[in-house]
Amino acid sequence: MICATFPKKMIGEPLLYNLGRDFEIVPNIRGATISEEIGLVYLELEGSEEEIEKAVAFLAESGVKVKTVPGGMPADGLPPPAPIS
Repeated sequence: MICATFPKKMIGEPLLYNLGRDFEIVPNIRGATISEEIGLVYLELEGSEEEIEKAVAFLAESGVKVKTVPGGMPADGLPPPAPIS
């Protein structure tokens, strides 16, 4: 699972749609919290390791902060979005 943090300028972009269209993966949103300033999305990406790596690189190159979340989503749910520093 990955946690993708979308900055304000990227919130309205169809990046997750593009992942499924442009890469041989299936993005599955497991949780999300969005404000006017930031978006925080927990994603499972199904597909080959190579395609997942390409998709994650695409997100990062697009300005999305991406980090792997070992063990999945936090047990206590999603935190409220905080501004990116």
